[in-house]
Amino acid sequence: MGTSPKADGRAPIRVFASSKSWIEGNATFQLEHVAGLPGVQAVAAMPDLHPGKFGPVGCVILADRIHPQLVGSDIGCGMGLFELDIAARKLRLDQLADRLHVLDQPCDGDVTRALADAGLGATAFDAALGSIGGGNHFCEIQAVDKILAPDTAAQAGLDRDHAYILVHSGSRGFGFSILETALRNGQTALHPTSDEGNAYMSAHDHAVQWAKLNRRIIAERTAVAARTDLRLLNDLAHNMVERQAGATGDVMALHRKGAAASDRGLVPVPGSRGTLSYLVEPLCEMRAEALASLAHGAGRKYDRASMHGRVRVKRSDVARLERNPYGGIVVCGDRGLLAEEAPEAYKNIDRVIADLVEFGLARVVATFRPLLTFKRAQSDAALRESNRSKSWKEDRR
Repeated sequence: MGTSPKADGRAPIRVFASSKSWIEGNATFQLEHVAGLPGVQAVAAMPDLHPGKFGPVGCVILADRIHPQLVGSDIGCGMGLFELDIAARKLRLDQLADRLHVLDQPCDGDVTRALADAGLGATAFDAALGSIGGGNHFCEIQAVDKILAPDTAAQAGLDRDHAYILVHSGSRGFGFSILETALRNGQTALHPTSDEGNAYMSAHDHAVQWAKLNRRIIAERTAVAARTDLRLLNDLAHNMVERQAGATGDVMALHRKGAAASDRGLVPVPGSRGTLSYLVEPLCEMRAEALASLAHGAGRKYDRASMHGRVRVKRSDVARLERNPYGGIVVCGDRGLLAEEAPEAYKNIDRVIADLVEFGLARVVATFRPLLTFKRAQSDAALRESNRSKSWKEDRR
C-alpha cells in the first residue's frame, strides 16, 4: 500500500494493494487524474482497480462537490446475496438452467405494485425491472464451499447446506438517462446542496433504490424457477454517491465507483464465473483510511475488445466456456459475451481478498462455489428477433 501526498493540486491517494497485485498503468493514471478534479479531498483505491470510462473502477473519492461522471451510468449497480430455502444438492441444475431463460423476458409480475411497495414512482424504464442486462452482470446460483468464521456465519444465519443466489445488476437504462442529463453540457461538478445538486441526488437516489428492487425481483424470479422461497442476506450498491457531513460541518460527497460500503454488514465479493466468490466481514480498524469501503469484486484484467483475441468462441470452444471448473453450468447464448466475460478476463480473486485481509480491511466469513451462472440466454440480435416474432403473433390474434 502506498499513500501519495498532495502534490500539484491533487488530493492524497491511498492504495490498498500489495506489490503482488497487478494494476494496469492506465488505471493509475486515471486515479491521479481523479485526485486532481475540483474539490477532491481524498482518494482510496482497492486491489480490484482497473480503467473505466470516466475514471478508474475500484476506487472511492471524497469531495466537496458531486461529480456525476464518477458515479457513471449504471447508478445503483451492486450485489444482492439471497439464501434459497432448499438444499443445494436438491437442485436440478439442467432444468433450472432452462427455466432461467425467463430472465431474458419482461417480468410478468405486478411491477406497479412492486414499485409502490418500495416507495418508488413510475419511470419510463420500468419494463426492464427483473432483467439482468449485459456486460459483467449476472445471476448466479451458488453453494457454500467453506465457512471460515463460524460465529459470524451463524449470526448471519448461513446454512452450509442451502443454495444461494448472488445477483449483480443495476439501474439499466434509468441510470444512463440520469447521467446523460447531468452531462448535457459536458462534465460538471455540482455543489451538494445547490438546486442542481439536489436535483441530481433526487434522481440518483431513485435509481439506487430502483436497482435494489431490480436485484430483488431477479432473485424472486430465480426462486420461483427453483420452486422455493428466499431470504435476503445483504444488498449493497457499489456505484453511487452519498452526501455526508464533513469535519467542519460542511457537506461532502463520497463517491463509490466499483466499491462496496464497509459499514453496512457482510459484503459479497465475487470473482469470475469460474472462481469462488467470497463473503467478508468488514473490520473497523482501517475504515476511515479506506473511506468506509471495500473491493467489489475481482476487477477486470483485460478489456472487452482484447478478449476477442484471447479466447476462441468457435462451436468447439463453446462447450468448454459453458462449464466452470466446479462442474457448474454457464448460460450465455451470446458468444461475444462468453469471450468478454471469460474467467481469464478477470484478476485473481484470491489475491484481491488476500490484500483486503492483509491490510486489515476485512476477514473472510465464507466462500461459495458457482453452480449455475446465468448471463443471457440469447444474443441481443436473437432476442430482438424473438420479441419481433412474438409481437407479430400477438398482432395476428
